[in-house]
Amino acid sequence: MKFEKFPLSSQIIENLEQIGYFRTTYIQFKTIPAILNGEDVLAIAQTGTGKTAAFAIPIVNKIHESKTNKAARAPGCLVMVPTRELAQQIGKVFSQISKHTFAKSFAIYGGVGQEEQINQLQAGVDVLIATPGRMFDLLSQGHLETKYVRTLVLDEADHMLDLGFIEDIKRVKRVLARHQTLFFSATINPTIKKLAYSQIRSNALRIQVSPENLVSKNISHSIIKVPMDDKRHLLVNFLNSNPESKVMVFVRTQVRADRVLAHLSKNSIEAVNLHGGMAQEDREKSLATFRNHSHGVLIATDVSARGIDLPGVTHVI
Repeated sequence: MKFEKFPLSSQIIENLEQIGYFRTTYIQFKTIPAILNGEDVLAIAQTGTGKTAAFAIPIVNKIHESKTNKAARAPGCLVMVPTRELAQQIGKVFSQISKHTFAKSFAIYGGVGQEEQINQLQAGVDVLIATPGRMFDLLSQGHLETKYVRTLVLDEADHMLDLGFIEDIKRVKRVLARHQTLFFSATINPTIKKLAYSQIRSNALRIQVSPENLVSKNISHSIIKVPMDDKRHLLVNFLNSNPESKVMVFVRTQVRADRVLAHLSKNSIEAVNLHGGMAQEDREKSLATFRNHSHGVLIATDVSARGIDLPGVTHVI
């Protein structure tokens, strides 16, 4: 379905066309009308389904049509995300969709100074994208006002649970007035279901994008069984045999990421790291280096890299 079939602002339609959005994905087709109507949503959908735009488009449209100018006060929409990189990525999507509209969005997250974020909050913002830690820091300091929030988005909710943010999710509901809740998760299990049902209204739209619709036919899979001690040797051989490849290497811990990086460096293979123990500036530098080159190696922990859009990847290990 074309976006112009929805009751959206002509400016937003134009913005969508500029970023190459002409037809809806399945999740966008299902959720945009519900969100525009103020309904709660529970959506089980993985990265690549268009879920960020599924909630960003109607949110921006509702704000734009409720205002007569760009001036903003405290946030009317709060988008909670698990990681800094996701906050930046979602902030970029909101900026693209809200270009030349009356909706102002801003992302706050840890790993950087608070001053600029505080100044932006004081200047006014309509949509606040936030990681839980930084959000509650600024809330406790009196720099963030939540009494005007009427839409709460919980994105990558299962990931937030993995990172131990379940109490933060419960807490945010307690500090908000009556509001619309949009709950997005890549996976569903009894814990996620219980949390979701505690957040959304009983008449919420429920949608699940089936996994079989997500994997591209251009992707091939293989398994290599190898003893633990031979893993790094095999990785070096593979990278040397595929020098023009753009490779993501996933590891479980920050320590292992650093060790793999050191081993590749010792074998004259250039690579960059991405994990939660790095300073935000270093994380951004690693992502920029990997994004801006046609080949290279990014070593990442599962937690840090989940949900990030990185084009041109040829291999995932």
